[in-house]
Amino acid sequence: MKNKNIEQLIGETFNDIANAIETGQFGKSRIGLTTLGSEHGVETLVQAGVEAQKEGVEVVLIGPKNNTGLETFETDCEDEAHKIMEKLLDENYLQGCVTLHYNFKIGVSTVGKVVTPAFGKDMLIATTTGVSDTNRTIAMFKNTLYGIITAKALGVSKPTVGILNVDNAHNVVRLLEKLNTQGYEINFSESKRSDGGKVMRGNDLLMASCDVMVTDTLTGNILMKLFSSFHTGGSYEAVGYGYGPGIGFDHDKIINIISRASGTKVIANAISYTAKLAQGHLIDVIEEEYKKLKASRFDEIIQDYLKENTAKTKSEASFKMPEKEVITEEISGIDVLDLDEALNTLLQDGIYAETGMGCTGPIILVSKDKLNEAKQRLNESGYIALQ
Repeated sequence: MKNKNIEQLIGETFNDIANAIETGQFGKSRIGLTTLGSEHGVETLVQAGVEAQKEGVEVVLIGPKNNTGLETFETDCEDEAHKIMEKLLDENYLQGCVTLHYNFKIGVSTVGKVVTPAFGKDMLIATTTGVSDTNRTIAMFKNTLYGIITAKALGVSKPTVGILNVDNAHNVVRLLEKLNTQGYEINFSESKRSDGGKVMRGNDLLMASCDVMVTDTLTGNILMKLFSSFHTGGSYEAVGYGYGPGIGFDHDKIINIISRASGTKVIANAISYTAKLAQGHLIDVIEEEYKKLKASRFDEIIQDYLKENTAKTKSEASFKMPEKEVITEEISGIDVLDLDEALNTLLQDGIYAETGMGCTGPIILVSKDKLNEAKQRLNESGYIALQ
């Protein structure tokens, strides 16, 4: 038995070396998977972990006890699973994790990866969950950069970019062109339609006319669901790689999101996607690209646009901030464009609150004691409707 273990170790070492020579990426990543929260049950997630392990990823499960033989940190609580996940990521025991229902802070959104039907080509969709910015145009501007960062971490040195023909697309193109002239390289793709252009049509989605397709997050979320489950009737996501990693300029963990409807194959692909991002040093790429963006006066472009196009909002300096509290309760149903003003409304009334991202959109977080008061105040101000 001892000789057999040595032979297995030697075999695995040679396989790792061969893979490293082929991909340029050395070392195996340990990737976590939380196994609670799926519409298809814990078994679907666990099986995905087993399949990903067979493909060469070291998988660690976080959830209920199982008999797979995979290392498992046991818990029956989703909140506890996320705390375990964050601890293991902080300690670098995990290099990345795949999970559901995770609340990223404002400024972070996810870059999904789909398989397009026309030619079976992979394409990144930037972005698919989260909120890059509360201003729609600036959000899509940042989405573009998040998509480029993700592509570079996957080994695409000069990813092509297309802006989907949704509201504000042409404004986003203008901001990107300005950034390009100031030194940050943007490789615009050309629409496959006869009239071309940097703005992509629906046809370009199907043909994967670019490496990174940029859109607003809610549209991106819908596209992910369509690409992943169009031939299963919508109840089961069978194709693709999930909703992707949370990207933000001060975000320092690789956390990839899947849907409650994601099936075994998609979850296994999401684990592999996470492993490739870890091997591609995603967090380092974020830092490197942000330095390039700062040098290209990226922040000035944003500030100039906001000065020209955004009405002045209430300033926090005009009121005393309430003392910080433990916030555990979510208030949803607020339009992302109203999120900052809704937050300031509560802060001005002495209710401590923070913004975040829930499963179905932006949220405001408050303490349990202040929940009813906060809801009433937001309802009176026209930000939510009480049910």
